[in-house]
Amino acid sequence: MEGYSMYLPNYTIGHDVYEKIPTVCLDYGNTAVIIGGYKSREAAEEKIRKACEGSGLAITGSLYYGGECTYDNVMKLAAEPAVKQAKLLFAVGGGKATDTTKALGETLNKAVFSFPTITSNCAGCTSVSIMYNDDGSFLKPFFITRPPLHTFLDLDIIAKAPAKYMWAGMGDTYAKYFESSMSSRGEELSHYVGLGVTVSRMCLDPILRYGRKALSDNKAGIASKEVENVVLAINVTTAIASIFLTKDKIIDYNTGLAHAVNYGLTSFPDVEKNHLHGEIVSLGVLLLLLIDRKADPEKGFSLFDELYSFSRDTGLPTKLEDLGLSPADRNSVIDKAIAQKDIDHNPYRITREMLEDAFDELDAVNAANK
Repeated sequence: MEGYSMYLPNYTIGHDVYEKIPTVCLDYGNTAVIIGGYKSREAAEEKIRKACEGSGLAITGSLYYGGECTYDNVMKLAAEPAVKQAKLLFAVGGGKATDTTKALGETLNKAVFSFPTITSNCAGCTSVSIMYNDDGSFLKPFFITRPPLHTFLDLDIIAKAPAKYMWAGMGDTYAKYFESSMSSRGEELSHYVGLGVTVSRMCLDPILRYGRKALSDNKAGIASKEVENVVLAINVTTAIASIFLTKDKIIDYNTGLAHAVNYGLTSFPDVEKNHLHGEIVSLGVLLLLLIDRKADPEKGFSLFDELYSFSRDTGLPTKLEDLGLSPADRNSVIDKAIAQKDIDHNPYRITREMLEDAFDELDAVNAANK
């Protein structure tokens, strides 16, 4: 067997975690450039600079990442004097800013450290950048050699971020468990894929246990135990699972029906524009659960009622109308979903009829819970 290497996230979480920046980062270099969005740098930059004062770690500049994670923005940043002078790249913000900085680090062979300011996805801890075209349309995943060398999760900053990011992030996070478990069912798995599937259970359990209270605390700006547990599930656990699941640079175990439904829904421009990724994926999870318990009565998931209740309690969508669509749009959503490669690797073939039946069943559940 040919050998392989795995690179996993290192992270610090809690209050005043930026104070540890010099201790963690100075082993890799003594100059750093801050790269991020406008709001994220406003939230975090002063604390980063204060932590570096007098430590021997100099900040060479603060740069806007460009608004989209594109190869063009990566190359524009590479030409910046502040980037050329820096040995370290500090990625500050959400997924696109972090992915842009990771792609920049991979291109220039510079060390990347991440500073998530919201909790919507695992970009700050994972080893892939989702690249877009200049018009904002999806291009492809860009697999990075390793995740950021360290991730600093400041709960005080994250708890004060708009709660809509945690709200949507929870839906995308528990999809990881359902999709990886479903796509790998009945297979003899490599050690790393098996480990990824096993770890993914922690993408679900903390959210069901802590998610309602965490969302309430996030709305109030409270950095509670519940917020911490959901931040870890979204930012860290999902990344660890994804690193193992995508070690072979394939999507077979890292996606599935929930994301196929997502792509069907985002084929409508208003859905893509007005709704967050994890919000949309969460509706796909409900359909996945309905299909799976009927298609595989012996091994299928039995968690639909629990997830439906969670969606209702937190305001995640349970019907097309919640995303601004109508029942007349259903056929188009199904057409797009069943054409996605995300459902190619599955324990049984997902058909149009299965999705039609699942939508019908979901409509009936919604009608009974008005």
